[in-house]
Amino acid sequence: MDQATTLLAAADALQEDGKFAAAIVQYHQALALDPGRYLAWYGLGCALQSAGAFADAAAALRKAVALWPDALPARATLGEALYALGRVTESNQEYERIVRDGNGEIKSLALGNIACSAPNDPAMGNAAILAARKAWIAAEAAAVKPLRTPARRRPEKLRIGYLGAFFGSKNWMKGYMGVINAHDRDRFSVYLIADRTMPSAESGYRDHAEDHIWDVTGVPNAKLAGIIADAKLDVLVDLNGYSFQRRLPLLLYRAAPVQFSWVGMYGTTGIARLDGVIGDAAVLPKAEDAFHAEPVRRVRHTYLPFDMFYPVPDVVPPPCLASGHVTFGSLASAYKITDQVVAAWSRIVRGVPGARLLLRNRALDQACNRADTLARFAAQGVASEQLILEGGADHFAFLGTYDRIDIALDAFPYNGGTTTAEAIWQGVPMLTFNGDRWASRTSRSILNAAGLGHCVAEDEAGFVDLAIAIGRDPAALAEPRATQRDRIARSPAFDAPALCRELEALYRTTFAAKR
Repeated sequence: MDQATTLLAAADALQEDGKFAAAIVQYHQALALDPGRYLAWYGLGCALQSAGAFADAAAALRKAVALWPDALPARATLGEALYALGRVTESNQEYERIVRDGNGEIKSLALGNIACSAPNDPAMGNAAILAARKAWIAAEAAAVKPLRTPARRRPEKLRIGYLGAFFGSKNWMKGYMGVINAHDRDRFSVYLIADRTMPSAESGYRDHAEDHIWDVTGVPNAKLAGIIADAKLDVLVDLNGYSFQRRLPLLLYRAAPVQFSWVGMYGTTGIARLDGVIGDAAVLPKAEDAFHAEPVRRVRHTYLPFDMFYPVPDVVPPPCLASGHVTFGSLASAYKITDQVVAAWSRIVRGVPGARLLLRNRALDQACNRADTLARFAAQGVASEQLILEGGADHFAFLGTYDRIDIALDAFPYNGGTTTAEAIWQGVPMLTFNGDRWASRTSRSILNAAGLGHCVAEDEAGFVDLAIAIGRDPAALAEPRATQRDRIARSPAFDAPALCRELEALYRTTFAAKR
């Protein structure tokens, strides 16, 4: 066995053990001896991807596919790396090739990844999003035999099951736990069907002795469907959507007579035999009903009210008052920062003399990802000294980043949800616009409900103009920032009990119609 082969085998073993840094060193040593070895480039790309070094991973995987263009596993991992960098269209192009040329498990993976990322792909419109999701659901449905759940008499207490993989995450659950807590336990029995993490006081759950909490981690969908049917749940509500995609096919079993998808979709589920996807008029105008496989159920205000139940930093004055320059900012995940976003944000920074842009997300922990970000903005005329790039932090410190941001900028076509609520809770204006799909109107829904409709521009050009206008008048930022938290706390954007009453009525009327 030659030395390059020995080094490659050692690198593979290290990667298998999760020792990615050591594996990366060994892969580089193997490639120094044999730079034309596909498996070394592929292994290196996988190790870099697992370590979060997405830019370096993409470079290594491009070398791999250049050596072996038909190597679909390398293309799949390249798609993951590109997505993590915000290059969503390029990512989906890799997956589309796998769909075209592959079969079996890797083709199923590619269909699922396209379905998940479609709302974040600027090249895909509503019709393409619908087609992508129907294609993945059709592939999943081929292996599913729906249950026969006969109509039942309306019980005195309707049994509602909430299916979720994030019940233990306070950051995630501040968008949904307020509704769950507000249910009238005299009229509804609540079941929390939990994957991975359990609800807790820390994640906002107010314990009710009569609630049912199931840990279904690792339970196959077919078996879980039987458990739900045996428990005679009347309503099943999916809280995961495409954020925990492996559970979405559970809805194909029709384990409960009434089934809704509430959050995590940003578009259609792709499932026709669903009783509805829950949204509102701000994210889903009626003209777009045709792009949904299931009925659209609109609530009165925002479908995504927040309950800020845990300690957060105090609101501070706008930092521009002390620094003398305006700092725009975004705490959006890197995969939301598409090339179109970089271009728009760059026009804003260039339009306000002395302005800075602060970006913070976990991808920026890695030097190669920071370099990639700097290069993308440099191509748009924004110098490195105008950018502040920071990596992840514990949640309290992460929210404290808003102390150094004057104006928050939304991403598109995949808006913030949690990020938007957090920014405005910290007193910072979040600017967005009325986009062309659900995913690019989520912030609009929250801001309108919060009484901050003046932060929503009509289109992308208006978004840029609005940000520049506000950035050039920094003195006007102080008073709204000081009072914003108190104002929005009394708005529908933070009134989870009101949405709970609406959903309870929806659950009851839909179940009654099934009889």
